[in-house]
Amino acid sequence: MAATLLARGGGAAARALTFGCLRQLHTVYQTVELPETHQMLCQTCRDFAEKELVPIAAQLDKEHRFPAEQVKKMGALGLLAMDVPEEYKGAGLDYLAYSIAVEEISRGCASTGVIMSVNNSLYLGPILKFGSEEQKHQWIAPFTSGDKIGCFALSEPGNGSDAGAASTVARLDGNEWVLNGTKAWITNAWDASAVVVFATTDKSQKHKGISAFLVPMPTPGLSLGKKEEKLGIRASSTANLIFEDCRIPKANLLGQQGMGFKIAMQTLDSGRIGIASQALGIAQGALDCAVDYAEKRLAFGSPISKLQAIQFKLADMALALEGARLLTWRAAMLKDNGKPYTKEAAMAKLAASEAATAISHQAIQILGGMGYVTEMPAERHYRDARITEIYEGTSEIQRLVIAGQLLKEYRG
Repeated sequence: MAATLLARGGGAAARALTFGCLRQLHTVYQTVELPETHQMLCQTCRDFAEKELVPIAAQLDKEHRFPAEQVKKMGALGLLAMDVPEEYKGAGLDYLAYSIAVEEISRGCASTGVIMSVNNSLYLGPILKFGSEEQKHQWIAPFTSGDKIGCFALSEPGNGSDAGAASTVARLDGNEWVLNGTKAWITNAWDASAVVVFATTDKSQKHKGISAFLVPMPTPGLSLGKKEEKLGIRASSTANLIFEDCRIPKANLLGQQGMGFKIAMQTLDSGRIGIASQALGIAQGALDCAVDYAEKRLAFGSPISKLQAIQFKLADMALALEGARLLTWRAAMLKDNGKPYTKEAAMAKLAASEAATAISHQAIQILGGMGYVTEMPAERHYRDARITEIYEGTSEIQRLVIAGQLLKEYRG
């Protein structure tokens, strides 16, 4: 599947790119000399985003419509299972490749980027790392083509950032687990065919009494809450999952009983690289829009890009974006090399999400009134950026993670 993905890259380079694409191509490759494989992947994903996502992103957002056709095409390219080995029908690439791909897709459509990120990082990731061979073949292979996607259910209405306070419970009844409780803010909920669920199996053990389960969707005892009306990323569905005596086979326990909190935390480390990459794509799209407009908009007889006030804004935007990108790639490469990356993933997610918010804000400022109307993508980038500071760990949680890891390193 990796060969299928990369085969698209050669012809893509010869195609005409937008002004924004040409600028990003120069910026990315001047930042770090990427391996040839990753350069080809970058171009392939950029070409796909320009052709398949940019023309429809505004409509998807307006209609709150899941991009089913585009997701299937992404599956055919290998983008939905990027670091999954080919034996499980994945692309067999690394996490740096994944980060690059999520950024490029998110630049075209942030909703599509998060759909891709959740399937790769949060759904397939924990199964690949903690699942049995039987579970890998059953729960991974069918979710690589785009025909099926998965989701991840950790958050609850009452626990927020306290991942260890799972009020959803699971009890063993013969050869079945019985789940009861509600999970909140679940991305891909209405479109998923399976979910990784975290539930308490032993309240006396607190966070050590949480376990992870694989639940098919739909299944008796599991219902969906209403689709949430959201500020941004409207083409991806978000809803509650409600478990009422939901029975699943005993074999659907992921990992060992009581390992759920560990599985969740390690999965979130990987997921934060994905969300950082999504934020980079949003930020790059906003910067592209701002530069393009500044070059074309005339004031006092000259493009506003010649005004020092505008140049200062663009310089600060580019600085924040490049710094966040380097942090994100560093976290991805640490993961690829089997080294600890918890702190670096938190840094990447924090820097990229805050950069996306700041850059999209300044893009609207540069566009002025045009930035405030839906005719231009700047306002969508602004709305899409905001959630990146909240899901998969708020900015406040990232700072706690960074400080905790820093102090641990200092104390030895």
